[in-house]
Amino acid sequence: MLRFLLRRSLGALPVLWGAVTIAFLTVHLLPGDPVTLLLIRSGASAEAIAERRAMLGWDRPLLVQYGAYLLGLLRGDLGRSWVSGDSVARLLAEQWPSTLELALAAMGVAITIGILLGAIAALKPGTWSDRLSMGIALLGLSTPIAWSGLLVIWLFSLILGWFSSGGQGGFSHLLLPAVVLGLASAGPIARLTRSGMIEVLSEPFIMAARAKGLPPWMVLIRHVAPMMLPPVLTMAALQFGFLLGGVAVTEALFARQGIGRLAVQAIVAQDLPLIQGIVLLGAVVYTLVNLLADIAQWALDPRGRL
Repeated sequence: MLRFLLRRSLGALPVLWGAVTIAFLTVHLLPGDPVTLLLIRSGASAEAIAERRAMLGWDRPLLVQYGAYLLGLLRGDLGRSWVSGDSVARLLAEQWPSTLELALAAMGVAITIGILLGAIAALKPGTWSDRLSMGIALLGLSTPIAWSGLLVIWLFSLILGWFSSGGQGGFSHLLLPAVVLGLASAGPIARLTRSGMIEVLSEPFIMAARAKGLPPWMVLIRHVAPMMLPPVLTMAALQFGFLLGGVAVTEALFARQGIGRLAVQAIVAQDLPLIQGIVLLGAVVYTLVNLLADIAQWALDPRGRL
């Protein structure tokens, strides 16, 4: 176990280093000088611009800036927002819990609906239930989050009045955005569940279990579920990256605070240190989620330990 963890952790380091480097170069290799462009729009003089560039270290060679950036990250210093002057780390820490709550709820919705649709389709392949389940999965996958979000707000908030149309709060404020975001990720999980279950159900040991008189529900729980859980967890981890990308649209639609909404504000204001911090946070979270999925698959699937 320890060797497995060490190998996976070391394999994640180049990914994180690459994300750090891309975030740094994306900002510093843009056409023009972002600091100069930002200050010129506010009417700053040439002397004020030069003083600001020196204070931020933008007048130093690129390699020196990169080294200072890496040293700052090692100390936990993500810099300060150009707009508010607040610590980027503090801004992310304030907004992250709301985004994490939404992402976990959406992932729960995606896994539940994906497994349910995939299982229904796999139990009777080629029938109307198979086609209907896969049609729902395809519809959720192909429908833009912005459109589905507006549709559920119109139906469940404005017409039926069952749920709040936005804001922070309890379950009623979380359900609609979680469903909208989760439905978009349920399709790949449903398709994987369907194909995997059809393959497992045709295995000789499943036929032997049925021949012994085991009821269908027991066959699914004892034999099919343990075989399907590892690949489903891996697919869910891959879909978590998609969820992070859809958080910005979802939080904006439902007027929720969070990293996604903060990212939109940072992009509009050209707050480069904050944008860098958000990119790095997304890379770290995505890497950790995939590492946890690898550990879960290793623990649940003995074949992965060979």
